[in-house]
Amino acid sequence: MVAPTARRAWTTPADVTDRLRRRWMHGDFLTALAEQHPFEPLCIPLGGPKPSELTRDFDAVRTWVNTWNSAGQQFSRIEHRRVGGRVVGTNNLPHQAWIDHREQLWNLLGVTSAVHRFQTLLASAREATPELAAWMTAYPMKVLDLETDWERLHQTVRWILDYQGPPLYLRQIDVPGVDTKFIEGHRAILTTLLEHCLPADRIDTDAPRTSFTARFRFRGKPAYARFRLLGDTSVAGFSELTVRVDEFTTSPPGIRTVFIVENETTYLAFPPQPASIVILGGGYAVTQLAELQWLHDKRLVYWGDLDTHGFAILDRLRRALPHTESLLMDRSTLTAHRGQWVKESKPARGPLPSLTGEETDLYQSLVDDDFGHGVRLEQERIPFSAVQTALAGLQYLSTQPPHDERCPRPTGTT
Repeated sequence: MVAPTARRAWTTPADVTDRLRRRWMHGDFLTALAEQHPFEPLCIPLGGPKPSELTRDFDAVRTWVNTWNSAGQQFSRIEHRRVGGRVVGTNNLPHQAWIDHREQLWNLLGVTSAVHRFQTLLASAREATPELAAWMTAYPMKVLDLETDWERLHQTVRWILDYQGPPLYLRQIDVPGVDTKFIEGHRAILTTLLEHCLPADRIDTDAPRTSFTARFRFRGKPAYARFRLLGDTSVAGFSELTVRVDEFTTSPPGIRTVFIVENETTYLAFPPQPASIVILGGGYAVTQLAELQWLHDKRLVYWGDLDTHGFAILDRLRRALPHTESLLMDRSTLTAHRGQWVKESKPARGPLPSLTGEETDLYQSLVDDDFGHGVRLEQERIPFSAVQTALAGLQYLSTQPPHDERCPRPTGTT
């Protein structure tokens, strides 16, 4: 009996079909069709028995040959070669399989209907959106993967190409069957198609590819600032307002100090302070406040969680607004509240160049787990008496000669 490893080396019709199917999946056959290249006959070499195997396992060889004889009609022709043996004589064995026509290839792979569907989609694009047809020619299998949604994708690209008005929200794209959920669900492929089809001046290459609205100059959801007045003053009778950041162009009257906190309850309970407001931050989105140019002329105090991400947010804010001070984000505050520590699950670890020396030292201690693994002190866990003491210290410092604003002063106190 011939060894199993040897018998597996004899090419079967299924092996040939699998090999051709792999080439089909790469898209080469459809690309050649779309580019209208003449079909070049395909020759597939067949691995078959060696002369010594004819002698050892003639029955297995005969079965293999009969398999090819039965499958021969799937191919244009099967070429043979003579293989000889002193015991069994010379024999004609399958040597090469040929496919001479595209239609025969489509039938062998069972893809005739898929080819026709691709040709229909391609013809539509060539007529309406030639730029898209060029991409489809290069990536035909991606088109077939998305064929259920392709017409809507095509119409969306066509609509955006044709639109010449002022920036719109995605909701205003007027294509039948297309809504914001469809666009969000197909954001990656639409980004690719629009980058291929749109003129360069219609694409903001500084915006990340993940930001579809910004990259293709749609209107994004506006940023909002929620703030409370901390003294006895109000704005049009309101002590608390939420306003669009791009419209928050001037300071409320009489304000000298602006506090930024992250916890909503802390924001709501923040103690009265003269000539001050408190803004509810948004984590790393706090840098949206950099658009408020009037903040450069105010005393700006940030109080975030005492953990690595709190310092990362402080660093990001200070890069936009260098005069930002910190409140209750110091080593003495952390160590005075050991009973309130919780665990930070995914600490930040990158360099934070905008921190002061003391802040950097504490941040590095948190990164290095000097106090224990993932130590975190959330701002809402700090007693309000400590908050009031720290704020009193701020008011005292505000009466002292000004410090060099290039090195913001830490103001935390216990």
